[in-house]
Amino acid sequence: MIFLMNIGNTNTQTGLYSGGTISGIRTLPTKEIDSSIIPDGISCAASTVVPAVRKKLSARNIFWLDGTCRTGLNMHLVDIATLGSDRIANIIRLADTSALPAVCLDFGTAITYDIVDACRVFRGGAIAPGRMLLRQSLHNYTAQLPLIPFFDELPAAAGTNTVDAMRLGIDRGVIGSTRELIADIKSLFPDETVRLVGVGGDCKFFIDHIPEIEYGGNDYTLHGILKAWELNVQ
Repeated sequence: MIFLMNIGNTNTQTGLYSGGTISGIRTLPTKEIDSSIIPDGISCAASTVVPAVRKKLSARNIFWLDGTCRTGLNMHLVDIATLGSDRIANIIRLADTSALPAVCLDFGTAITYDIVDACRVFRGGAIAPGRMLLRQSLHNYTAQLPLIPFFDELPAAAGTNTVDAMRLGIDRGVIGSTRELIADIKSLFPDETVRLVGVGGDCKFFIDHIPEIEYGGNDYTLHGILKAWELNVQ
């Protein structure tokens, strides 16, 4: 039995692995994370992109996934010292479950694109702002633009009011940039089929509008953390 944590910038996902499955998955704000959420008497494995949370939990015996861990992949092309542990978890899961080459697209506060080729070499990827981050940026750094909610549908080709104009610029714009980055990645493998796997809290929006992205499941990164624990601790 292993308690798993994927600690993100905004939200944290936890789950309990036992008997071959991850159950009891829940999501809570990262700012609320403390040691009380970790069950006593069982192993714990985690990834975090928030150093302050790792420091807060330093008294607990936790396996932390980072760039020094064994991954089962060739990592020589990337700077592992600056690589986020959530991205490491995603590529471990990607290589463990996907036909390669493949890309994991994680749609959260940031959007990350991580590429593993057919030889199990991690080729790097891209990082872009997610939809909420774009909304917050326009609201925080302008005098009059509101903080707009999420919408499932794409807006029309021209916004006739401020909210619709922001939706056009953000939501249709981020779909366009995602398609462009996918095209760039595919150009690295002109003679191969590239599998696209989408995960993260905002992935449904992107899958709805870019159907070639398949859904990886809500426990995808947790499974990557689990596999890292198996490679490094068991």
